[in-house]
Amino acid sequence: MDPSRRLFLRGAQPAVVTPPRPPWALRPERAFTERCTRCGDCVRACPHALLSAGDGGYPQIAFTRQGCTLCGDCRRACPSGALDPQATDAFTARVSVARHCLAERGVECRVCAEACDARALRFRPQPGGVWRLQVDLGACTGCGACVAPCPVGAITLRERSQGAVAG
Repeated sequence: MDPSRRLFLRGAQPAVVTPPRPPWALRPERAFTERCTRCGDCVRACPHALLSAGDGGYPQIAFTRQGCTLCGDCRRACPSGALDPQATDAFTARVSVARHCLAERGVECRVCAEACDARALRFRPQPGGVWRLQVDLGACTGCGACVAPCPVGAITLRERSQGAVAG
């Protein structure tokens, strides 16, 4: 049975999950969807094919292969201003590390830190054990470069309001 149907029958509203938007997308979500014309110019402009047309034709970003280089091609291609030309922060989401992270479970792994150009993910030596992951949310750009290389899918990006945390 579809769990959202159960919530409907109980009178509860299912949580609305906003898909990750392109860098520099207007916030809140409503501002973005009101301004975006769904023309697809940003999708075509992305040199790494990270953007695609999502629900309703609105662009969304997926970090399944690599992270965003913040090149700005999508923002320059956007004729509507839905990708804010004045914004300084490309993404509002930040790295979140789940408990099933290999390093947190005592297995040597540092691929996320190797992928992070911003050096928001670092490993520190621990006496007699596996190096421990430390996350600097202030340095994190939300680019998603650390997401795809994680062999166990322990790295995700979360909106700051959803409590982006380190494991």
